[in-house]
Amino acid sequence: MPIKKKEEKVVEIKEERRKIQRDFDGLITQLSNQNPTERRWAARDLAEYKEASGYLIEQLKKEKDIAVREIIISSLLAIGDEIAISGLINYLKSDDAHLRNSAIEALKQIPEQVAPYIEKLLQDKESDIRIFTINILESLRHPKVIKWLIDVIEKDENINVCSTALDLLAEVGTEEALPAIKKVKERFKNEPYIQFVSDIALRRVGEQ
Repeated sequence: MPIKKKEEKVVEIKEERRKIQRDFDGLITQLSNQNPTERRWAARDLAEYKEASGYLIEQLKKEKDIAVREIIISSLLAIGDEIAISGLINYLKSDDAHLRNSAIEALKQIPEQVAPYIEKLLQDKESDIRIFTINILESLRHPKVIKWLIDVIEKDENINVCSTALDLLAEVGTEEALPAIKKVKERFKNEPYIQFVSDIALRRVGEQ
């Protein structure tokens, strides 16, 4: 009988341990293991448990390993409950640029679940959050996208927020957006960039 290599034995031990710990409590414990490989396994397997959302969100906050973060986010999307979605939305305010961008990209993948949160996010006191929300709208195949963008350029006082909305309207806007685009162009008549993006939006939307 051939003698197994040390590496093969290690793999077998890890696989066996993974099988043993596959119950919910074991996976939660494994999620905070010092070994990122074990955390990754746990994060993946926890996608099968709806009650895991809160634990995954908490781990995501402190997780430093990029591969583990990706699996955690994938599991949160698979679960897709209110805790998972609101948790990802909260990370739009993270100081960690990678985590923040990962949250944006994740939320783009679940348009139906995100849609109920959009109006509140577009009224957030932080302009960056409003901009991030418009970035999410780019992938949101929702009948209210154009209305939301029109509301932004009619009411938002931040130049960067309005210009971001105008950029997207240039891509997805219809004729109903034309009056609002003309108004924002007049409202910010002394702002060269608003004039520039407004003209692009007017031209593209008018051609549709």
